[in-house]
Amino acid sequence: MRLTWSALAGFVAVFGVVSFVCLVLAIGTDFWYIIDTSKTEHNSSVSLSSHSGLWRTCNFHNQCWPFMNPFGDGKNLTDSQRQILNMHGAFIVLLPLSVIVLFISGMLGFISMLARAYLLLLMTGVLLLFGALISLAGICVYMAYSAAAFREAVCITGHKTLEDINISFGWSLVLASLSFIMELCTAVTFLLAASRLGQLRGREQDI
Repeated sequence: MRLTWSALAGFVAVFGVVSFVCLVLAIGTDFWYIIDTSKTEHNSSVSLSSHSGLWRTCNFHNQCWPFMNPFGDGKNLTDSQRQILNMHGAFIVLLPLSVIVLFISGMLGFISMLARAYLLLLMTGVLLLFGALISLAGICVYMAYSAAAFREAVCITGHKTLEDINISFGWSLVLASLSFIMELCTAVTFLLAASRLGQLRGREQDI
């Protein structure tokens, strides 16, 4: 039981820490969304290519500027524009909230593994599962936001203007997705550990 429990503790520790680090790096970096305009620039010395994070947009000369409402002063917005702004506000809240939940879960999980307490293990698993769902919601909202923003740009500028521009998701989104997967695996492991510990305690009581 000691070896099994030690291996289990090592597994959740590694996965939990990696999940936390990946999510923090994802939120703090600016490669969620990449716009490559090299095909349209030809011999121009000015590059319009950029990469965006949750908080700001940067060009490839390391010049960054914070996110600003692209629809002017916010008056006379269409329903689609208002929806885009609401989605932007949503994932900016959801993803940092997931970091907070993951940190609290890590502290609670450390205590529960040391104490081998059934209720604490169960609470940690449920809290991590909740955090994973928040991360997934944030990622999904961001992807929906990006698609909606692209459709709005097509409506404003026309499809021909954007057809030679290469748009893709970046490695920051990959890190966030990896964090979600690891957080989910850690949550399931804590729930299984709680279930196993409950079974063992039940057998000891029967004896």
